[in-house]
Parts: sequence; C-alpha cells; structure tokens
Amino acid sequence: MDLGAFSISLAVKDIEKSRDFYKKLDFKVVGGDVEQNWLILRNGKSTIGLFQGMFDKNTLTFNPGWSASGSHPSEFDDVRDIQRRLKERGIEIVQEVDESGTGVGHMFFFDPDRNPILIDQHVPRPGVSRE
Repeated sequence: MDLGAFSISLAVKDIEKSRDFYKKLDFKVVGGDVEQNWLILRNGKSTIGLFQGMFDKNTLTFNPGWSASGSHPSEFDDVRDIQRRLKERGIEIVQEVDESGTGVGHMFFFDPDRNPILIDQHVPRPGVSRE
C-alpha cells in the first residue's frame, strides 16, 4: 500500500509568523493560501503544512496521488482503497471517506498513542479525468 507523499501538518497560532520562521530554515512556500490560513512549504524532500485554526494537534499527513516533489503520478493507491485495507486490518477510522466517490477525499484516524493521521487525496481516483 502506497500512502503517497508524507508531511507533517502543524497546528499553528500565527501562520505568518510560522511561515517567516520556516523561511529562515530555507523552506519555500509551494502551495496554499495565507488568506485561508493554510500553506504548504518545502525544503528539498521535506514538506510541512501550516494550518491556523484547522487542526487541534500536529498531524501526520499522507497524500495519495502526490509525490514528495509535488508531482502527480498517473497511477497511485486511491484513498478509498487504502481505507478499505486499513479497516480490514482492524484500524478504526474516525472520519471516513465516501467509498462510492471518485474525486478528492480524506480520512482520519489515530495511532495507538493518539497521534492523528490524515490521508488526504486532492486529485481524483486514477483513471478519472482531472477536469
């Protein structure tokens, strides 16, 4: 099972202050919208998301259909297929994705130490037009 690109989604109090701090570590903004209180930053293969007011805790994030370099592979494991496999393995999904869908989707669950894990697919299921 390929979960896609990995990043840490940080629950920040002041997105502009956090952005400025990570820029000092040579992270560059590669996505998001500061006006909507979220930004994606990258330094080499390291990716972090800054989210103000969206998450209660820092969250481990995986993005099916997105590579570490930010490209979208033509084939990848769809979030709905990942969800089915995880449920078969006994993982309790807190927020499920609609398994009948074909577009973007996300699911949410916890590891044994209650660290939040988000599987967030922001491209359609493989084989479905992106238009």
